[in-house]
Amino acid sequence: MVEMSVFGLALDEESQMPLLILKDKEEKVVFPIWIGTMEAMAVSMVINKVRMPRPMTHDLFLNTIRDLEADLVAVEITAIREGTFFAELVLKTAAGEKRIDARPSDSIALALRAEVPIRVHDEVLEQIRARGETDYQAVLEGEDARKWTEVLADYDPDDAKYKM
Repeated sequence: MVEMSVFGLALDEESQMPLLILKDKEEKVVFPIWIGTMEAMAVSMVINKVRMPRPMTHDLFLNTIRDLEADLVAVEITAIREGTFFAELVLKTAAGEKRIDARPSDSIALALRAEVPIRVHDEVLEQIRARGETDYQAVLEGEDARKWTEVLADYDPDDAKYKM
């Protein structure tokens, strides 16, 4: 399993869909996940430290977990099926570990709020590598990862046509 972090949000110029970009600590693996606009907004609010006067949906869910005396300890991207990523919330409860099926975008929005690890199962990375270049996902390693990381490092959200 590889621990990932959110590198940022971008816009797929072709589809006009938001991209959530993940990378590992060594920057050997960088890949985007296409997400919905509302999910991008939920992630963007955390990245940009935007506070709302009342809890938004992800805040409400995290508050509920805590009020039920459970802890969100991690989120894991567990599978890809038919081009769709699947994830689980990993909770610590008095009864032991519990896992809840969730969309990766919602899971990551929660992970950022709770400041817990985002993990990607090795099988997911292998599936993406096996597919090679596709029209919807790519994992880059080695020199390609460095080039992509440099492009992303130069990315300025203020220059984008689409604001989150």
